[in-house]
Amino acid sequence: MNKTDLINEIAAKANLNKVDAKNALNACLESIAQALVNDDKVQLLGFGTFSMQEKPERTGINPRTKEQIVIPARKVCKFKPADSLGK
Repeated sequence: MNKTDLINEIAAKANLNKVDAKNALNACLESIAQALVNDDKVQLLGFGTFSMQEKPERTGINPRTKEQIVIPARKVCKFKPADSLGK
């Protein structure tokens, strides 16, 4: 399912037109993204939890040259699905 398909599903299930469904989805995604940028956790009961995780600096190998390189520390987005999601 892509974003357009999701907008169509939201419009159908919430009795909205596609423009309103698109605006609602975009607002939801922007709110989640902003919370993650602010290092907040977003917990949606029955769906899952979005959070940011620190990945430490590590050593890797360039597959082309076989040279060791340092991969810098970074933050990544993590999603943990709710236990009830797949049932």
